[in-house]
Amino acid sequence: MANAKILGATLVLFAAFCATAEAKLYKWVDDKGETHYGEVVPPEYANKDKVQFNEKGLEVRKKEPKIKAGSGNKAPEEDQATIDQRRRDNALVNTYSNEKEIDLARDRNLQQVEARINSIQLMLKPAQQDLDNYRKEADGLKQRGNKIPDSLQSDITGAENKVAKLKQDLAKAQEKDASVRASFEADRVRYRELTGGAKK
Repeated sequence: MANAKILGATLVLFAAFCATAEAKLYKWVDDKGETHYGEVVPPEYANKDKVQFNEKGLEVRKKEPKIKAGSGNKAPEEDQATIDQRRRDNALVNTYSNEKEIDLARDRNLQQVEARINSIQLMLKPAQQDLDNYRKEADGLKQRGNKIPDSLQSDITGAENKVAKLKQDLAKAQEKDASVRASFEADRVRYRELTGGAKK
């Protein structure tokens, strides 16, 4: 009888030992950076980095975060793009209380650009007139069969370079003007999407 009790206890302990030996042990890190150990990983950390150990405490398998199908290696970039867009959206909504304020901000930004355009146009007009006069003088000399003096040719070259530079600067300023307008128009459209058009 005593032997039967001992044998039964031994079998129970053996079964418990086997169950313990087969139990899986995991290590994972929570959102606060704390490391945890246990037989079951909480659902919210199931798809994050985790390590499984065997009964001897040796690492069996490291579980990597799952990446959505079709995303390939671009998942981190897409995640960053989403974060950046959310940051821009928050800044947009927190900066303006209605669309009219976006227009006012656009106009303030355009003041300096428009002043630059006007300034270049004012300089371009007399520069073009000087060039036209030099060329007219050179044409008159040619018609009379006279040689164009080096000084006049130098004036023509200098005037041509000046006009070309001013036209280039004007084109850049006009591109800047168009860029600022497009940027604020995009902000206005996005603001309307975010607020549902409620704040006008």
